[in-house]
Amino acid sequence: MHATENMPTAQLQSWDKQYVWHPFTQMQDWLAEEPLVIVRGEGSWLIDSDGSRYLDGVASMWTNVHGHSHPALNKALADQAARLEHSTLLGLAGEQSILLAKRLIEIAPAGLRKVFYSDNGSTAVEVGLKMAYQYHCHKGEPQRSRFLRLQHAYHGDTIGSMSVGGISIYHDTFKPLLFSTIEAPAPYCYRCPMGQSDPAACGMACLEALEQLMCEHREYLAGMLMEPLLQGAGGMLVHPAGYLKGVRQLCDRYGVLLITDEVATGFGRTGSMFACQQEGVTPDIMAISKGLCAGYLPLAATLATEEIYQAFLGNYAELKTFFHGHTFTGNPLACAVALRSLELFEETGLLESVGQRSKQLTALLQQLEEHPHVGNLRQCGLAAGIELVQDKATKAAYPWEEKRGVRVCQEARRHGVFSRPLGNTVVVFPPLAITEDELAFLMEGLNKAIRVVTD
Repeated sequence: MHATENMPTAQLQSWDKQYVWHPFTQMQDWLAEEPLVIVRGEGSWLIDSDGSRYLDGVASMWTNVHGHSHPALNKALADQAARLEHSTLLGLAGEQSILLAKRLIEIAPAGLRKVFYSDNGSTAVEVGLKMAYQYHCHKGEPQRSRFLRLQHAYHGDTIGSMSVGGISIYHDTFKPLLFSTIEAPAPYCYRCPMGQSDPAACGMACLEALEQLMCEHREYLAGMLMEPLLQGAGGMLVHPAGYLKGVRQLCDRYGVLLITDEVATGFGRTGSMFACQQEGVTPDIMAISKGLCAGYLPLAATLATEEIYQAFLGNYAELKTFFHGHTFTGNPLACAVALRSLELFEETGLLESVGQRSKQLTALLQQLEEHPHVGNLRQCGLAAGIELVQDKATKAAYPWEEKRGVRVCQEARRHGVFSRPLGNTVVVFPPLAITEDELAFLMEGLNKAIRVVTD
């Protein structure tokens, strides 16, 4: 039997509880609830099996760009499906993957020259890690096998990407399986790891600490991995201006490859096509996914400089080949949609619109500044975090067991908004094409929910 919009909600909910294991979800709690069953999407809205509408406040896990079920993207998908659904890139080239790679290099930070496809953010990061290590091996430096990462880092849920993660609640369980990495202090200015009371006057002491680590481990470092400008799953942590450029300079000074994770920050989210471009930085390796395919299909890529690529060239017997790949690498359906999505950026002037909506979001966030349980407001482009605290004066956090963020998002549904928290931080991450009225609706719903749960 195929599920349709006419199938009773209770039946769908029952089957969900019987058969589906949800990600990042305590299923015991889930089984006690009546889940929303989403059956359709229109623009910035999700529609459930009862016909209720919810503004998609997290862009369907940070992927949606132009809105749900966009006619132009639907057509691109259907047209490609009528021609070819999939063909491997192992031993064959693919039309759509070629065209997309060319376009990605045209819009990427200057100096990135090659595109290696995979299927999600975690695998794009895995590719970057393996690429960086093997690069050093080919350069005669196999001892360079360690990676620097930031506190509160999140780069995915595969073994390699977890190894360069720094969120205990996600990663500690799996520590026996992970390889060792070196943690650098994150520029989390609200809760400065360097103990600075005035972030504006600290001169980015966290950069000095990073340099000390690079100097200490320089002989063994393969790369430094970071999300540029914005650490997403770490709590929507916005880096101070100049931090990214400072990291690039340190990597150059100590011969460390800079690997940027633009899975969440890429494709317009921060106001430029890629976050690195705001500080004129070109990484050695860059991982992208999420917005790449506008939320339609799994697609990711890892971009590299010509220098990285050249190190892998050699005679067959030298075994310099990059032995990595995925079954659906460069899938034609996903690549066709991604190409059409990039065309829509230009046709609709989306980046300019993101700038306008970002200014509107700044003004809407300011309405929460005086709330006694809103400790910190963080924004980068059309992404924001609202950190809730038990005591504003001392910055004392709510115990995570109280699930304040979860409760805010549950309450927000009563006001027509779907959101997902990061601990005590309420996330604002809507589709990039959200309208002025829709953004106002989103923030009004979250504002009301915060007041209900914290007052």
